[in-house]
Amino acid sequence: MSTSPPILQTPSPLRLLPLLAVGAFASQASIRLADPMLPQLAAEFGTGAASLSGVITAFAVAYGLMQLFFGPMADRFGKLRIIAGAACAAAAGSAACALAGGPASLTALRLLTGAACAGLIPLTIAWIGDNVPYEARQSVLARFMVGTTLGNVFGQVAGGVFSDTVGWRMTFLLPALLFAVVALLLGWRLHTGQAASPPAAGAGSSGNPIAAFGQVLRSPWARIVLALVFLEGALAFSTLALLPSWLHTRHGLSLWQTGMAAAGFGLGGLLFALCGPWMSRRLGERGLPLIGALPLCAGFWLLGSSSWMLEASKCLVAGVGFFMIHITLQTLATQMLPSLRGTAIAAFALSLFVGQSGGVALAARASQHVGFETVQATSAIGLLVLGITLAALLRIRAKRVPAR
Repeated sequence: MSTSPPILQTPSPLRLLPLLAVGAFASQASIRLADPMLPQLAAEFGTGAASLSGVITAFAVAYGLMQLFFGPMADRFGKLRIIAGAACAAAAGSAACALAGGPASLTALRLLTGAACAGLIPLTIAWIGDNVPYEARQSVLARFMVGTTLGNVFGQVAGGVFSDTVGWRMTFLLPALLFAVVALLLGWRLHTGQAASPPAAGAGSSGNPIAAFGQVLRSPWARIVLALVFLEGALAFSTLALLPSWLHTRHGLSLWQTGMAAAGFGLGGLLFALCGPWMSRRLGERGLPLIGALPLCAGFWLLGSSSWMLEASKCLVAGVGFFMIHITLQTLATQMLPSLRGTAIAAFALSLFVGQSGGVALAARASQHVGFETVQATSAIGLLVLGITLAALLRIRAKRVPAR
């Protein structure tokens, strides 16, 4: 008789959720770390902050494009195996960022780190979709969001505080350590049989990536969800990425203060994550994006003062509204194509981060000509329209699609 350890069965796999949330924390922190650093990076490297926007966009572009690889590979070889390998690569990339000698090398290393991080959050969301029934999924995703939003807060705060104290290089070593811990522990659990990472059982799981993404894109509803999250990323993160530099140059806030102000957005996400199950029950799937669009628009519209605490409060309000919309889109994405859920969530992440990178690049240039205030107002109005549109589409779809 075999004496190998038993493989976990549902609901036991959810015991891995805290470990996966640590990886999500480090990944989300890595996304936001560079935002408050831009003024100091510009001073150290002798260039303009606008020209350093590539440090942000390179990460986002790589994060998005690598979904073309990670999603289908996770469906073919197992999500947890791919997550463990990606965490190992992210640890090496983040540690190397601390050694960058100039804008070009830092941008290249951020690109490599973003490529590795692409295999963490989206595949964990897909893993949750595999292990949690749809009716309970929104609540579990809200709990998982605690890790990602805390990472958002940490990234904004650490990027500013470390830049003003021990230097920006040390900031990259913290997520590197967390990535290494996740890679080692998850790899050990897979090796000893304490976690299972089966490939997708659906048709096409062993096919090529183009065919897999083609299956997702053939769904009209999937195309709508992907288009909406693309616009969400472009509108929201174009303002968030440039906000610290604008508060520093226009309103005289120090780098740590701009980081604290922008971190309010992540705190808003954390507040929603803690209240998400209750809000979901009270407002329903359609009510969340409809109501959430209001504080999101108001928070972005009112940004701009010399008080970091006031700006943090506005960002917090906007953050609550943003995550009310985003968790709705995220939950919908987990059910776009259950037989290829890794690929479907990868397509979702690709749309989000390509939208984010394009939005940041466009906003960085537009703000030089029309001012950040115009970018800010465009984001506020656009996100209001997006939330209202999503609620309307869900209402139409509810009349056509039978209840799950």
